[in-house]
Amino acid sequence: MSFSKDFVWGAATAAYQIEGAAYEGGKGKSVWDTACENKHFVFDQHTAKVGCDHYHRFREDVGIMQKMGLKAYRFSINWPRLIPEGRGALNPDGIRFYSELIDALLKAGIEPYVTVFHWEYPYELFLRGGWLNPDSPKWFADYAEQVAKLFSDRVKHFITVNEPQCFIGCGLYQASHAPFLTYPPEEALIAWHNALKANGLATRAIRANAKGDVKVGLTVATDVLMPATEADRELAARENFILRGDNFFNNALFTDPAVLGRYPENLAEAFNANFTYDPADLDVIRCDPDFIGLNIYHGRYITSDGKGGYRDAIPGMETHYTDMRWPVTPESLYYGTKAFYERYHLPLYITENGVAISEWKSQDGCIHDASRIEFLRQYLAQLERSVDEGTDVRGYFYWSLFDNFEWKEGFSKRFGLVYVDYTTQERTCKDSAAYYADVIRKNSIR
Repeated sequence: MSFSKDFVWGAATAAYQIEGAAYEGGKGKSVWDTACENKHFVFDQHTAKVGCDHYHRFREDVGIMQKMGLKAYRFSINWPRLIPEGRGALNPDGIRFYSELIDALLKAGIEPYVTVFHWEYPYELFLRGGWLNPDSPKWFADYAEQVAKLFSDRVKHFITVNEPQCFIGCGLYQASHAPFLTYPPEEALIAWHNALKANGLATRAIRANAKGDVKVGLTVATDVLMPATEADRELAARENFILRGDNFFNNALFTDPAVLGRYPENLAEAFNANFTYDPADLDVIRCDPDFIGLNIYHGRYITSDGKGGYRDAIPGMETHYTDMRWPVTPESLYYGTKAFYERYHLPLYITENGVAISEWKSQDGCIHDASRIEFLRQYLAQLERSVDEGTDVRGYFYWSLFDNFEWKEGFSKRFGLVYVDYTTQERTCKDSAAYYADVIRKNSIR
């Protein structure tokens, strides 16, 4: 591979998935804490109460990152760890933890990329209506302001929100993520609209309160449509951003308002919803992000349906699937990055890409994850192909640095470069960690 020497090579995590210490250090509850307490939402009643115990072991974990040669580490702030009630008084122990983590990263030569919100919504604010409350955008902006004031003297890259498609679409419409609710379309769109306003206000709050030059972006989940044949290239390029049906995972639904200041014209019709909004809100929502983070794990091959639309191409019997039952489609990194760059002309980061594999230690005590290595090799080759054709991709963050709590799947899915024994908390670098370290080393000396 021949990425530029200034390409950002990193790995990513999220607070609730790895920190543990769920009821320690003055932290308040999030909707995920309460979902796990209810015991019937998550696989085998797993809970991230302890998780990877990163809260207590972060110095050890930073040491692992340093040995791997990571240039950057993307992590999230747990909103109720910093502000237990979601609003009001700050938590000194929360400030201390994130400040010490940032200092440890910088001392190790690793640049922190901070995600302000990765689904750790404060339970106390949920009880006040959460994203349906018209004050929720201001709640989030006030929180983002505190993050900027506390950490922007050392952090230069901020991601406001991670995957609104999941915390709204899955959490409040499909009941597959916390708080596991099914709003009617009208209410789900109100929550979506408020999340967009929150993102716009938070972007401005971070810039206004930063103690130095910062870059502020957002991260979205993607639904990459790829051409099944050469004749389908134009079709896939067009359909990637057309809203069909009540699909919160549509690629344009968050980024078009945030970047271009417009909603899809058929929004209400697509959701069959009586949804209206103040057009002036789009001036708040449009926030001119400095970059877009893309979380790309797979894509869908499509072909023409002969009626002006498309249909999914039938996967072949040699299609491979991950432990999440997601298809292995390396070209999604090629077509996904090209589609977003050609539409928005903004710098891109792959803020998540990785694979869950069923795996356990071998007799020699090692994790020989050859499939993950091959996943990395094939996906990075397609990312390189996109970059070589002029797509402005600034960095790649593997998901995840550690095996961790995979939301409703609990600890049953392992994405990590580092194996975690959840009983002993022992960390074991997998073969893929050595492979990724070699990729970083070879692409940092050109």
